[in-house]
Amino acid sequence: MIFFERGFLIFIFCSVLSTQTQAQKMFAVKTNIPHWATASPNLGVEVAFRHQMTFELSGGYNPFEFGDDKQWKHWIIWPEARYWLNERFNGHSVGVHGVFAGFDVSGLELPFNLLPELKNKRVEGNINGIGISYGYAWIIGNSLLLEVNAGAGYGHLNYDVFTKGNNGYRTNDGQKHYIGPTKGAISLVYLF
Repeated sequence: MIFFERGFLIFIFCSVLSTQTQAQKMFAVKTNIPHWATASPNLGVEVAFRHQMTFELSGGYNPFEFGDDKQWKHWIIWPEARYWLNERFNGHSVGVHGVFAGFDVSGLELPFNLLPELKNKRVEGNINGIGISYGYAWIIGNSLLLEVNAGAGYGHLNYDVFTKGNNGYRTNDGQKHYIGPTKGAISLVYLF
């Protein structure tokens, strides 16, 4: 009986210790899986700076052309401050994020009819914005997480419209105010 009680106490001690070890992780490296599916290499880092707060800086880049004057060239940076409801890097989080991006796109149709000119023209410009986000992280290994994050907010687009092709001439310019999705990620995260 004493052996069982001691074994149980050791088990509880190790469980508490492993929880504290997990909570003491201070740094994460992550990648957004759907961005890889769109040929956009990306990487993010997240650093804990208070008990339940973290700061993330993620970015992606796509320099590729797809032929037939179709391209989705872009770069994007998402800084985000997060508050974790339970413990950092585990469970629910809410955050405030920024969006800073540049794009050079042609021959494509964007969701929400955002830039209808893209079908037959080339559009080059940038977007700057801010939003709020919600996320959830699941621990799937000792230092490995699966994280889902979605955000919505406001963005301001400045763009120039060119005739199709890399050597096209400028035909127009414009600005748009955008309210809607500003962030989406299904990320694989490694904790240090």
